[in-house]
Amino acid sequence: MSPLFAEIRHNPMLWLLAFVPVVFVAAKLEPQAHTLLFVLSVLAIVPLAALLSHATESVAAKTGDAAGGLLNATLGNLTELVIALTALRAGQYMLVKASIAGAIVTNTLFMLGASFLLGGLKYHVQEYNRVSARVQAGLLFLASVALLVPSAVTIADSAAATAFSQQLSAGLAVLLIVAYALGMLFSLKTHRELFASAEHGEEGEAPWPLALALATLAGVTVLVALVSEIFVESVQMAAEDFGMTPAFVGFIIVALVGGAAEMASAFSGARKNRLDLSVGIALGSASQIALFVAPVLVLLSYLIGPTPMDLQLWPGAVVMVLIATLTASLVTNSGRSAWFVGVLVLMVYLVFAMTLYLLPPRGT
Repeated sequence: MSPLFAEIRHNPMLWLLAFVPVVFVAAKLEPQAHTLLFVLSVLAIVPLAALLSHATESVAAKTGDAAGGLLNATLGNLTELVIALTALRAGQYMLVKASIAGAIVTNTLFMLGASFLLGGLKYHVQEYNRVSARVQAGLLFLASVALLVPSAVTIADSAAATAFSQQLSAGLAVLLIVAYALGMLFSLKTHRELFASAEHGEEGEAPWPLALALATLAGVTVLVALVSEIFVESVQMAAEDFGMTPAFVGFIIVALVGGAAEMASAFSGARKNRLDLSVGIALGSASQIALFVAPVLVLLSYLIGPTPMDLQLWPGAVVMVLIATLTASLVTNSGRSAWFVGVLVLMVYLVFAMTLYLLPPRGT
């Protein structure tokens, strides 16, 4: 445990861990203080994300960046899954769909663009394995098609349209999960030699022992999930106090907070010239949400939701997901990056954020 305590002593950001018990106490004593709980939950997630980042890097140092990126994406997406499950049980399907689409766009554009920018400010040119990036982008494009079809096919009879959309979404959910499983088999088993990391220019500090890193990953993931429940219960009311629209909250705020752990790891990897890890986290997380989290939520809605949920999104969300996927495909095709590439990707994300803030999409 000494490396963990040493990291907490020397990293001022980790001093914010004091807010973790504070947010639990506040939620118990003042459950209606939504704005306060929103701020406290964000302050608690930030240091937990930093710890998750350090522990994941330690595991990635022993497993390789491809597996490390997959591990970080999986653990980081537990936050999005908890947020979506909480909203799913409450029947807030619009928030669920907005958080899914927002997480895909945020990971694909904001996380990837910021990683390119932060790494490019320190290194003139960075290289990464473009085969891995192209496979993840291909999986994302498949998911975009699956999200586009239920929204594009309409039926005049509303009752028939509802039944058709639910049946189609359930079938698509199964197909997407199968595609995700086959993608993991391809990248981690049958063709793993194609996903070797590019050479790194900086090794970074000594990693934690594997047992400590795995224990920290498990404990921090549980805490992030618990804090996320408080966050999702308070975010809607707090958003009204801050003058934010529901669409902006679901698409931008929930996605940014839910992906804080992954972003910390991706940004840290980019600054250490480990862009394979950053790209793997960003695109791997987005494809995992689209191909695994979203389909699982559709299937779970039959068990825990008031009614079955479909994959039908409002047209604006489908367009944003499709554009984000195409943008990722274009910028990762060369396997090289510089800071200006990151700026371009971030500009696309800011266009979406500004649009949602000023003119939120209509509900489906």
